[in-house]
Amino acid sequence: MAEEKKFNDIVIEKVADGNYAVVSINRPDKLNSLSTDTLREISEALDMLAVDPQARCVVLRGTKNFTKKPAFSAGADLAAPMPGGLNYTIPVHNDLFMQIKHKYYDLIEAFPKPLIAAVDGYAFGGGCELTLVCDLVIASKRSEFGFPEIKRGIFPANGGTQRMVQHISMARTKLMIYTADNFSAEKMMEWGYVASVVDVDKFEEEVHKLASLIGKGPTTSYYVIKKCMNYGTQVPRNVGLVFEQMAFGLNSTSPDVVEGVTAFFSKKAPDFKGF
Repeated sequence: MAEEKKFNDIVIEKVADGNYAVVSINRPDKLNSLSTDTLREISEALDMLAVDPQARCVVLRGTKNFTKKPAFSAGADLAAPMPGGLNYTIPVHNDLFMQIKHKYYDLIEAFPKPLIAAVDGYAFGGGCELTLVCDLVIASKRSEFGFPEIKRGIFPANGGTQRMVQHISMARTKLMIYTADNFSAEKMMEWGYVASVVDVDKFEEEVHKLASLIGKGPTTSYYVIKKCMNYGTQVPRNVGLVFEQMAFGLNSTSPDVVEGVTAFFSKKAPDFKGF
């Protein structure tokens, strides 16, 4: 990896036996709320990990060492000042502010390797929206999801009105946003959003198992799969299918494919190296 950067709001950990990294939001006294600096640091960490061969999958989570209540992230840090001299009382400044935040959410979503949101506790507002730019969401049974913004006269504008609709339908997204209710991990899995719900005492084990499985997989294949699914589904299906065909062709000569096919014919487990 290139020279390590210093971060204030996050912690990066490498898990060598699983070929993955963990990025933990480390603001326990604020329930891991998200300032613009926090989002920037997550984005910068992922930039580093994108080219790190030891991190073939990344887990994004809240710190394990919570001081109040367990939380992935309780949402935006409303007490944090706007960056760059922007002023909350000026409408255009609020527009510019959201453009800055959207940039970081978009960059996180564009991370080229599998990104798992490991949710243990609250995932509210901007925190829930942060899970939306991950590939998979695994949650403990004590986790809750929601958009409380309407209680403050605002709404989830970090992509919440757009991305969540694609996951759970227009009606369910409006229910979440209009009512500001909290929804259990089980309900979110029933709606097709959360991939897996596990007991609290087995949460760490299951996160490691999932991240290790993906981290030891064919990274180049995951790279094109993510592109196909994230972007090919935003265009007409016939265009998406052409996108898929081209991606398959580009991936076909990768070392991971050579290893996988060779291992199949040799009747042994593949040893993927990634990129």
